[in-house]
Amino acid sequence: MARRQGPSPSDDSSSSGSDASSSSDNEHIQPPSTRPAKKPKTVTAAPLSVSANLSQTLQQQHSTSSSSSITHPIIVILDQASLETVKNKRGVYELLNCDDHRDVCKKQLKKDPNIFRPDILHQELLALLDAPLNKAGLLKIYIQTTKHVLIDVHPSIRIPRTYKRFAGLFVQLLHKMKIKAQNESKTLLKVIKNPVSQYLPAGTRAYGLSSQGTLYRPMVLARELLTFDNPQQAPHATCFVIGAMSTGHVRMDDYPFIEQMISVSEYPLSGAAAIARLLGAMEERWGVV
Repeated sequence: MARRQGPSPSDDSSSSGSDASSSSDNEHIQPPSTRPAKKPKTVTAAPLSVSANLSQTLQQQHSTSSSSSITHPIIVILDQASLETVKNKRGVYELLNCDDHRDVCKKQLKKDPNIFRPDILHQELLALLDAPLNKAGLLKIYIQTTKHVLIDVHPSIRIPRTYKRFAGLFVQLLHKMKIKAQNESKTLLKVIKNPVSQYLPAGTRAYGLSSQGTLYRPMVLARELLTFDNPQQAPHATCFVIGAMSTGHVRMDDYPFIEQMISVSEYPLSGAAAIARLLGAMEERWGVV
């Protein structure tokens, strides 16, 4: 039995035992200056190159689809918003809602308290105004209340995050008909004359959102609606009518200019969730990051 376990004499890749030992020793005493370059230096170069290419690509996309040059923004009409005021026992006006004025709704108004949900409008306004599409100046918002009060919303307004402050703001609006910025002459909210169709640009294509409408994937919907190749030369404006009510649907009888009722999910969604899906697809289509 052979007891030797080292390489065979015929192995061309090795020499004698003493040579191997000498080679091993030389590797240990090799000066640091002659050592090969460390791998981390070559590994870190690739991510930097990829990052630079990605940044350059994003800049090119932003320059080719400059949001400041798009002719027509997306128009959103929030329909059937519950905005009514009521005087409490202390003589102070409040925004009527199902939580604080349930008895008033049942006894005085003889209506179901659950239909008075101004908090839905609050959620939808936050979703719209926080969207990158609005920050890029590509969104116009109108509010149509159940009492047929039409409200124009300035894109730069900062809606209060808490419902209590939001309610106080809209009580002031319904009584004074407009809300101006404190240090500027800019009007942030104002009541305007009906109908809303007179404020839509000529050739506007309007669509109503409903869970019973024709189902579209959001990206497919954006691609079909924004069919132009160059968004800087948009041939028409696009309008969406979105419900701000707790029950019911957007009705085409109220908006004769609506071409089609559409849906962006096979599941019933809240208004804020539907807005997020819809605007996300529009932002992707226009390259708004």
